[in-house]
Amino acid sequence: MSKVRMEEGKLVVPSNVTIPFIEGDGVGAEITPACQKIVNEAVKLAYKDERSIEWMEVLAGEKAYKQVGEWLPQSTMDVFREYLIGIKGPLTTPVGGGIRSLNVALRQTLDLYVCLRPVRWFKGVVSPLKEPQKVDMCIFRENTEDIYAGIEWEQGTPEAKKFYDFLYNEMKVTKVRFPETSSFGVKPVSVEGTKRLVRSAIQYALDHKLPSVTLVHKGNIMKFTEGGFKKWGYEVAETEFAEQTFTMNYYQQLKKDLGEESAKAAMAEAINKGKVIIKDCIADAFLQNTLLKPEDYSVIATLNLNGDYVSDQLAAMVGGIGIAPGANINYNSGHAIFEATHGTAPDIAGKNMVNPCSLLLSSVMMLEYLGWQEAADLITSALEQVFENSEATIDLARFMPDGKVLSTEEFTERIIQSL
Repeated sequence: MSKVRMEEGKLVVPSNVTIPFIEGDGVGAEITPACQKIVNEAVKLAYKDERSIEWMEVLAGEKAYKQVGEWLPQSTMDVFREYLIGIKGPLTTPVGGGIRSLNVALRQTLDLYVCLRPVRWFKGVVSPLKEPQKVDMCIFRENTEDIYAGIEWEQGTPEAKKFYDFLYNEMKVTKVRFPETSSFGVKPVSVEGTKRLVRSAIQYALDHKLPSVTLVHKGNIMKFTEGGFKKWGYEVAETEFAEQTFTMNYYQQLKKDLGEESAKAAMAEAINKGKVIIKDCIADAFLQNTLLKPEDYSVIATLNLNGDYVSDQLAAMVGGIGIAPGANINYNSGHAIFEATHGTAPDIAGKNMVNPCSLLLSSVMMLEYLGWQEAADLITSALEQVFENSEATIDLARFMPDGKVLSTEEFTERIIQSL
């Protein structure tokens, strides 16, 4: 079995690479084999017999619980840690107090600090926007801090009372309106966590020749957490990427010192030189702006909770979560798990009607991460052809004028025929 490895900060990918995968619960049993079939054909077409993928199944979720009595076996974590790159279908979160989401557990255990969500429109897919072709963004959502730290205490527990007593007696906090009936949560946001996320977002923009990085935050209300994210994000740009970026922090300083015309001229010069513009936006204003002028945004860096809202709204703008891919990445260690962004959909599981595009486009992201761009492009092009012909699974086809509904298996075969 050939493993991806990290050498001197760069991925080294063997020609015949082993990729661990989690099939997933619910519809996972349908979309995972469909995507593997498409990826195998694309790799074969792109590289003949020179490259290939060996798929290695590891267990998690209901399948793991039924077979080995654990929702997330240590052996699965060990394989992902050893092989660096993997892919997974949707997983059930086990019901019961104190049991973490399996997805969150994977992300935190492997320190996959970036949740990467590219969003683009495919011609033929019906969108609520008049000009969906203007939507082309990539979201860098912080994946280990903020609400994903999971620090909270339930109302009525001794822990909640102890925490409130500390707030009231030690920290002199008097603003909790109903302390006896309040649950409490803590939102940690660190300098290191912020900087590594924003650093990765800026580097991505530079590598892909994209025009801007927007820091999305609620620093107007949460001064030291969300406000810290904004502050530290600008610091990364101004100290580590000073020659390659132009920040709106600097623009405001120029405007104050030399006037608005000088500031505008400096920014125009920076754009002309191909520098990445680093700006920020309050989260609620950003959600409005993406509807009104999506072309103003390219790479987005944001904290965890904001990223949840942003990802889902942007997905809806281009057709829905069914065609929204995602990845969880640590750019320092090289570890990455690509995933379907939707749930297990038990109501349609086994009915041969699920849309595999979220996991398929995540597979495209995986191929791009491996450096196998030619195979990735074949799949993207095939999807474009099929959607332009108004052919899709029912979730998308029902909105298309003269849409032709395909089953999961039929859709898979149409993509393969179009490669």
